[in-house]
Order: sequence, then structure tokens, then C-alpha cells
Amino acid sequence: MNGQPSELEDDALVQAARHDRDAFDALYRRYVGQVYRYCYSRVGRRADAEDVTAQTFLAALQGLPDYDGRGSFAAWLFSIARHKCADHHRAGYANPKEPLEAVRGQLDPGAVDPERRALMRGVLDCVRSALEALAPDRREALQLRFWGGLKHRQVGAVMGRSEDAAKMLVWRAVRDLRERCLDEDK
Repeated sequence: MNGQPSELEDDALVQAARHDRDAFDALYRRYVGQVYRYCYSRVGRRADAEDVTAQTFLAALQGLPDYDGRGSFAAWLFSIARHKCADHHRAGYANPKEPLEAVRGQLDPGAVDPERRALMRGVLDCVRSALEALAPDRREALQLRFWGGLKHRQVGAVMGRSEDAAKMLVWRAVRDLRERCLDEDK
């Protein structure tokens, strides 16, 4: 197993959670980290990401009887998260974004020499601004794939695109970031 939850395991948990709300806890534990990282990448602040993550799981719990099992549970859950993030932005929350590394914790000052740490911060700052400059569909695909940890097929399902279209969006987004932040010939 590659560390990603299997869809068969999800199906069994969803069936159990339909009859026993406590069983939903296993689905929550399985996905809360991925959903939080995705929400954080969209809203940019820890407290807001925590709120949107909580709203996502509450909506999923309430909507579980309507989940029809077509497609993966992860894609369904991230569709809810995507809508909750959009609702957050529509509500007028425009808080300044925290540094990109905050989602994983601060860089350990003792682990990296000062010159390398400055270079890493520069790259992270470039990535943050380059993410904002990406076309919205490319940014969304990248966030779902890397912050959310979804497979390309699931990214496509969340975005209403084919798996190949999702792969292409992610590839183009990575290429754009690389060109903006890592090309030596800028």
C-alpha cells in the first residue's frame, strides 16, 4: 500500500458511517490532514483553514446519506472542501496569507545553515507569488494534487475534468512554477 487510503476501505467505512455516526470518525482521521493542507493552501491562514476544514467534515457528515458511491469518497469530500473554500472567499475573508512553510511548520533554524535557509525562504516566497499568478484551474489542480494528496483521477473528478486533463493541468502548473522560481536564466 502506498500510504493512500484505498477506495474499498473507504466504501466500507462510508457504509458503516451511514448507520453509526461514530464510524465517521475513522473517515475523519483518514482525511483530516489532507483536507486541512488543501484548505490552508486555498485560504492562507491556519485559523481559517481549521474553520473551513471543520465545515467540510460537518457538511460531509450531514450529506453522507446523499452520497451515492459513484466515484471516490475522497473526490466527493474534496468537492465539499472546494466549495467551502469558495464560500469562505465569497464571504469576504481576505486575510493576508501566512508564509507557505507554515502549513508544515517553521523551518528548523538549527537544521540548515543560514545561507541555505535564506535560499529556501526565497524559493518559498517565489512559489507563493507564482501560485497566485497561475491560471485558476492550474492552481486548483496543483493544490488538490499536492496539498490535498489526491490522485490525478480524483483531481479530475473534483474539477469535473478527465484524468488526462487533470494530469495536464498539474504538469503545466509545475512547469510554470519551475520557470518562475527555479530557472537560472531568468
